[in-house]
Amino acid sequence: MRRAALLLPMLLGGCMPTIAQRPEASMVAPPADWRTAPPATGEVDRNWWIGFGDAQLAALVEQARANNADLAITAARVAEARAQERVSRSLLLPSLSANLPGAESRSLNAFGVATESLAGQPAFQAAYEIDLFGRNAAQVDAARANAAAVQAAREAAMLSVSAATASSYITLLALDERRALLIQTLASRGEALRIARDRAEAGYTSQLELRQSEAEYRATEQQIPAIEAAIARQENALSQLVGDTPHAIARGRDFAALATPLVPGVVPSDLVRRRPDIAQAEYALAATDANLRVARAQFLPQLRLSASAGGVLSSALPDPVSIWSIGGSILAPLFQGGRLQGQFDAATAQRDQAAFAYRRTVLTAFREVEDQLAVIDRLGAQEVALLAQRAAVADALRHATNRYRAGYSPYLEQIDAQRALLAVDLALIQLRADRLTAYVALYQALGGGTAT
Repeated sequence: MRRAALLLPMLLGGCMPTIAQRPEASMVAPPADWRTAPPATGEVDRNWWIGFGDAQLAALVEQARANNADLAITAARVAEARAQERVSRSLLLPSLSANLPGAESRSLNAFGVATESLAGQPAFQAAYEIDLFGRNAAQVDAARANAAAVQAAREAAMLSVSAATASSYITLLALDERRALLIQTLASRGEALRIARDRAEAGYTSQLELRQSEAEYRATEQQIPAIEAAIARQENALSQLVGDTPHAIARGRDFAALATPLVPGVVPSDLVRRRPDIAQAEYALAATDANLRVARAQFLPQLRLSASAGGVLSSALPDPVSIWSIGGSILAPLFQGGRLQGQFDAATAQRDQAAFAYRRTVLTAFREVEDQLAVIDRLGAQEVALLAQRAAVADALRHATNRYRAGYSPYLEQIDAQRALLAVDLALIQLRADRLTAYVALYQALGGGTAT
């Protein structure tokens, strides 16, 4: 009998499936270098948002990291995952419980005499599963890896909220700059309208030029409420990011005074150790590996030990009677109708999915860094061309104004030049905002200021 008990695991072990290697196509190797050379590199700074040189921006980011509702949800998820890990660890320890049943009864004996009795049977019970084939240990590994993946997901969310807050604040300052430009332009158009009205009343010009000047003034005027509405929406969005109800957002430095932060020097091979989303994918893959080991161990027997000790107390007995038991059981799967094999195949497929998800995450990380490097590089060239265009348009406006005042050209030429200059100035503001937010996105793509 003992030999049969020892041979049973060996026989069942021969029926266990083999765990296949991860798909070769899921492997990914980092490139040797970036396609686009990064900007001047600086030191790694955990609080990278300070590099923009705006204390209010830094305060908003810190407030968002402390009060954002999405981050509070991720913190609760981490607590849940850690609790589930503790639940899994309990599988490696014996369980101990106490039982104290009691009863009071009244009955008739053979002589028709009523008797009453009071009885109790206190007992302690212990149970333990010997983890011969590592099934419980694999479950613990899976729970530990899942908890680490959830923690990495929280770090990724923290980085995302920080970047969104910084970008939102930069966009808000850019909208302020656009409004200031429109107000300045409206003042100059108002002065031009006053002159055109005086000239028309004096008979120096026709009503056509007066109406053209008025139309241009109104065209600028109607843009200001739209910008103000956009500013209010941006403030409301930023208020939500920092975990507050919609309110006015205090400004720090002017938009033009924002500094361009230095980017930490990160080579492609370091990226996989910096990005929290890559760490999350890696831990998720480790969890599926552990679950696969659990599914494989299901083919093997389970050895469980149990013991109990207690006593019987009764008013019908002169003295208490001690009771105890010690036992064990072996539960071996013999026929499950393909259930175990199906679970193993499903676990294998889940592991392969996690492997390819890891590859996708790594490839996405490399693409996001390359995208932002290319954007920053090309925005620099675009700014050079846009500044040259502004110089040309400003000179064209000067000539158009002089020609109009000398009576050599219609007022429409001056209007066209004014429109062109306003469009270029607005484009310059947008380009600077795009460049600053591209630096924010680059920091996010690089995994923040420190390695995970």
